[in-house]
Amino acid sequence: MIESPAPVARKLTHNEDIKQAIPTLAGTIGAVLADPAADRFAEDDIQFLKFHGIYQQDDRDQRKVAKHFMFMIRGRIPGGVLTAKQYLTFDDVATQQANNTLRLTSRQSIQFHGVVKTGLGPLMKAINRSLVDTLAACGDVNRNVMAPPAPVSDPISFQVREDARRVSEALLPKTKAYHAIWVEGVQLNLEDPEVKEFEDPLYGKTYLPRKFKVAFAIPPLNDVDLLTNDLGFIAIVEGGELVGYNLAVGGGLGMSHGNAETYPRLTDVVGFLRRDQLIDVSKAVLMIHRDFGDRTNRRHARLKYVLEEKGVEWFQKELATRLGFALPTVQPYTFEKQGDRFGWTQQLDGLDSLGLFVESGRVKDVEGYRLKTALRAVVEQFQPEVRLTPSQNIILANIQPRDRSAVSELLARHGVAVENQATILRRAAMACPALPTCGLSLAESERYLPTLLGKIEGLLAETNLANEEIVIRMTGCPNGCARPYAAEIGFVGKAPGKYQLYIGGNESSTRLNRLYKENLREPEILNELRPLFTRFAAERVGAERFGDWCVRTVLKETHTAN
Repeated sequence: MIESPAPVARKLTHNEDIKQAIPTLAGTIGAVLADPAADRFAEDDIQFLKFHGIYQQDDRDQRKVAKHFMFMIRGRIPGGVLTAKQYLTFDDVATQQANNTLRLTSRQSIQFHGVVKTGLGPLMKAINRSLVDTLAACGDVNRNVMAPPAPVSDPISFQVREDARRVSEALLPKTKAYHAIWVEGVQLNLEDPEVKEFEDPLYGKTYLPRKFKVAFAIPPLNDVDLLTNDLGFIAIVEGGELVGYNLAVGGGLGMSHGNAETYPRLTDVVGFLRRDQLIDVSKAVLMIHRDFGDRTNRRHARLKYVLEEKGVEWFQKELATRLGFALPTVQPYTFEKQGDRFGWTQQLDGLDSLGLFVESGRVKDVEGYRLKTALRAVVEQFQPEVRLTPSQNIILANIQPRDRSAVSELLARHGVAVENQATILRRAAMACPALPTCGLSLAESERYLPTLLGKIEGLLAETNLANEEIVIRMTGCPNGCARPYAAEIGFVGKAPGKYQLYIGGNESSTRLNRLYKENLREPEILNELRPLFTRFAAERVGAERFGDWCVRTVLKETHTAN
């Protein structure tokens, strides 16, 4: 009998080596920060910076001349909730240290772009002084925890947002490096035995194999796209009381073109937990990812691959072992829709809220539409709470009813409308930043989608669909930051000016779309969509949505043909 050869151990990625070597995540960041001659960080420090909420980038529009190094900084803002004072701090640093814009993210945070190295220290200190931080906004840790931003004053929503905050705090890494570098302004001594032997009580020495994302949702609204997260909590309400959550695990959208080992995946809903079990369950799920995630291939390192390859039953048993008990069965729930409300809304407590559309999440001033200045003026004068939505928009909350007309008038003076803020197609669209700041981008997204939407609106008008809502999302690469794989129409950058066209998502974000056509330039995109819209107008049943029609007809036909 011939014995099978022993399996060959696969080499760990370089990221695993440097985390093991410097588990405080300090690197030499503090020393480089203090060196006026340095305009950038070395490669290992670039990886450590991510754990601090910072990406080193360069302006890709200037690469033909020279590399202009700059930084993107992302806040950790659980549930997307900021006080008026905190928002004003963010606006200040955007003006003083960044490119005079605030970029709202698809995870209810704010990013700053165009920050040079000398601006890093002042920006980070200002954010931390406002009692917000950037710790773990990026890196191989739990990222910003999402929660429904509305309704604002509903007691269930308040409890869910509070639970999201608790989970965010419970899953924070404990390294002292963040405070030392960004608050005290010192470099940790990497030879200090205490620093060398540091081991995070939750993450261990090497943290997670890759990023980890958590979200909360309150059915029937799925405004956080919950099923696309590593870990999701679906609120279960009985008799007006929040009794607990259904546990969803194993979602994620990032993939790589041409790599069959990578793919988008929605969560499995695996059990029910009480509110008092929330932290224990969150830590147990994270530790399963920590212990079983792939540390040899970062493209294959998300929790979704553990679920897909080991199975739901395996996961439930592993979770029960770590918790010391098995979760009871899933409670009934239904997701019906996602998206934001715009305009004025009366809160349950009698105060008012205002939902404002922010195209592609970019808060900026342009001629005739000075959104950044308008928001600052409103927040300074009326002191609303600021809510960031998962669709990259803003809610100004807790406004006195007597101030409603004054707020509307102030916004109008800056060209910002309260009613009819944007077309129905644009209100449902999202784009990632892409070029020129993202180093991973293969094609335009934020700068291009508004133009393409205008042409798509023309096609819809031609087919008597001018008032039809279709969820359209675009990313410059396949990592999926604007969640294109959960859209009715998704555009994913493949090369400069070329996109993959996905169709077939649904209104509730509970179904992934499918690749329909590849490597399309703009004329080809429009030529592919025109006959689809024509058929949809003629063949739809009742109020059937475009994504549902695609699944019922076009994608079914394509599947049969193949």
